[in-house]
Amino acid sequence: MDCGGIALHFQLDGFRAIYGCIAGFLWLVTAVFSPEYFAHATNRNRYRLFNLLTFGAVMGVFFSADFRTTFLFFEVMSITSYAMVAHDESPAALRAAETYLAVAIIGGLAMLTGMLLLQQRAGTLEFAKLYEICASRPDKSPFYLPGALMLVGFGAKAGMYPLHIWLPKAHPVAPAPASALLSGILTKTGVFGVAAVSCNIFMHDYIWGVALLVPAVITMVLGAVLGVFSNDLKRTLACSSVSQIGFIITGVAMQTLLGEHNALAVRGTLLHMLNHSLLKLVLFVAAGVVYINMHELELNKIRGFGRGKPLFLFVFLMGALGICGVPLWSGYISKTLLHESIIEAIHLYHGSPIEFLLRLSDAAFLFAGGLTVAYMTKLFVALFLERGETTEKRQRYVSYPSATALAVSAALLPLLGCFTAGMDALADWGQGFFHGHAPDHAVHYFEWANLKGAVISAAVGAAVYFLVVRGLLMRRKEGCANTKIYVALWPEWLDLENLVYRQLLRSLIWGAASFARVAAALPDVLAGSLTCMTIFFARAVSSLPDALAGWLTWAAIFLARVATSLPDALTRLILFTVLRTRRTPYVPEYRHPKSAEAPAMMRHFSVDLLLVGTGICIALLYIFGQTMR
Repeated sequence: MDCGGIALHFQLDGFRAIYGCIAGFLWLVTAVFSPEYFAHATNRNRYRLFNLLTFGAVMGVFFSADFRTTFLFFEVMSITSYAMVAHDESPAALRAAETYLAVAIIGGLAMLTGMLLLQQRAGTLEFAKLYEICASRPDKSPFYLPGALMLVGFGAKAGMYPLHIWLPKAHPVAPAPASALLSGILTKTGVFGVAAVSCNIFMHDYIWGVALLVPAVITMVLGAVLGVFSNDLKRTLACSSVSQIGFIITGVAMQTLLGEHNALAVRGTLLHMLNHSLLKLVLFVAAGVVYINMHELELNKIRGFGRGKPLFLFVFLMGALGICGVPLWSGYISKTLLHESIIEAIHLYHGSPIEFLLRLSDAAFLFAGGLTVAYMTKLFVALFLERGETTEKRQRYVSYPSATALAVSAALLPLLGCFTAGMDALADWGQGFFHGHAPDHAVHYFEWANLKGAVISAAVGAAVYFLVVRGLLMRRKEGCANTKIYVALWPEWLDLENLVYRQLLRSLIWGAASFARVAAALPDVLAGSLTCMTIFFARAVSSLPDALAGWLTWAAIFLARVATSLPDALTRLILFTVLRTRRTPYVPEYRHPKSAEAPAMMRHFSVDLLLVGTGICIALLYIFGQTMR
């Protein structure tokens, strides 16, 4: 497809068909729930518009056949989904949206630079041709830099450490339907890119596999730890998304390390992507049901909400059991495959330097699974077993269309977990995208060798829940000796965004401002030097005939005056054109009820667009530099 000179390439295969259907299903369910959720909200039409634009961009990413097409729709998706995160326009929402878009833009710039380098070194950006070219070149070192830059861009959207910072902040402030889409689908576009880079360029590459495994394992454990310490329902689910993305990217790393023996890793990665999308759809929409009834998400304020609500109990329990990897639920199938791929890698690299790293990854896998059990138990106990401060009864807490959509979505989780043949068929259909193949032997999911991992994680989860959650993260409420409340012990200062990234950006801004001041002073210095030179020149020619000397002196003085006035003239030109300010602010004819907050969103959005423009300029400078070589 050629659009105005820009060739867009699309492809349909098993994996793309599966994720096209998954994306459509998630958008359908959230669309059914949205009218009830936004019944009393403002800016509903704006949300619908950007929701549909995001859907189109997501489909463009999943059906893309080269990195150029992927990048185009990826950037469109980042801009349109910004409005979904900032929808409420509260200070917290605007700050989270600012972080989200800043990470997306910085990642996009890194991705663009990596694409330009890859195009130069491989001669193509098409997935199929890249696989053929790179498979014939044992030495992958020329592709490490472009691959790393593209990994930054895709990993940022996926929520991979250390660019996961937007996920725990965007989900709590975004509307629940948007959170379900952000976690269920938008993070998978990042995983799509990570898999496209790893499986088409670095398949069977030892160094890339190790480099990808380390941040994947950190992401897996860190997200689970943050989930245990969180006391907010949606924030806990957001931290859970970070952890589950770590599981998925661990599977991608195993594909690279295992080479020809990567069948289980391929199938585990694909199925856990699918499972996580469905699981987070159910859990985030369930969190939306809590919010529209309680207008709160903090555990101490929503405790006991699920008591006496059998449908809500069924929905939440299906999602919790699935994400914990309990046998007979879909999450168990994919986690078993991922765990078995790590065991295969340990046997394959027995005695090599990375055996210790692989064994550590295996322990981290089981430990992160145990932490998942701990924080989901924490949520379940708070919602269904503990009693809240209010005993108010609500006869109808969710509409019939929303209840039907939730029940159908939740019922899919045990259905897929029980019929393992259906999961295997999906894996057979979609493994071509990862260049996978059928396993050499059938996987017996319910043998003790595979069940043992789930049992170990459950035991770790029980220990963490009773020792850490009940013992450390709960305190007796003042004035009520029999009631315990959840306390937040995670230090507020231990925030990677505020501790590192914003400080780094401030340093960069200070450095840029200092450079700009030096550059601004240069014209005056140059003008003064030019004046001295011209006066010296005028004196030197004073011995010439009077007429010639007078003309040269007049010309030199004129040039000196022009050079001296140039900085002021240029400054005034910029002030009265680009930076011109209005004496009276422009007031639109219509302003919605939250007009006091609307300008804040526009100001944040304009700053981010300036970042986009800066990035485009940097990219163009790079292109010109490459062209001039």
